[in-house]
Amino acid sequence: KSANPQWREQFDFHYFSDRKDMLDIEVWRKDNKKHEELLGTCHVDITALPTKQTNCLELPLEKHPGSLLMLIAVAPCTGVSISDLCVCPLGDPNERQQISQRYCIKNSFRDIKDIGFLQVKVLKAVDLMAADFSGKSDPFCVLELGNDMLQTHTVYKNLNPEWNKVFTFRIKDIHDVLEVTVFDEDGDKPPDFLGKVAIPLLSV
Repeated sequence: KSANPQWREQFDFHYFSDRKDMLDIEVWRKDNKKHEELLGTCHVDITALPTKQTNCLELPLEKHPGSLLMLIAVAPCTGVSISDLCVCPLGDPNERQQISQRYCIKNSFRDIKDIGFLQVKVLKAVDLMAADFSGKSDPFCVLELGNDMLQTHTVYKNLNPEWNKVFTFRIKDIHDVLEVTVFDEDGDKPPDFLGKVAIPLLSV
């Protein structure tokens, strides 16, 4: 019930070679759990922004009244990666030792914001639900930690997909929950939900 909401949320987006450099933003209004209304959209050309500095932008909503105030910083991606099993970060003894030293007790207060390091190996799924008429699915896996999100590639026409990917995250809050969701790719339509698991970091 506000025409001037303040969210104060931080989102980290990780750009790789197959990503476009346009940030699309939508603002929605919720009346209740069932009814939602689009209040406006805006777009930011990331390639046009100066790097290694925080850019304060006031973005008018297209075809609707109002604007968004945002802080956007473009910087080299650190602490987050996607790799194959054979080259995972903790697989190298030297890198494992460096990470152990980085998070040892004597270095606890060197960088208060650097809570920890999480590595997730997404191997495979078994006996997924068939979402297509052919009796198969086109599954991919999405990992979310706080406001960070990474995903695997899609394995087509398979109910027992093997991804064999390694994901690394920087931990910002030890009370965060790692959410792993499996979807069925459905062309231009929204993906179908196939299942989800939530893992609190404190349980690891």
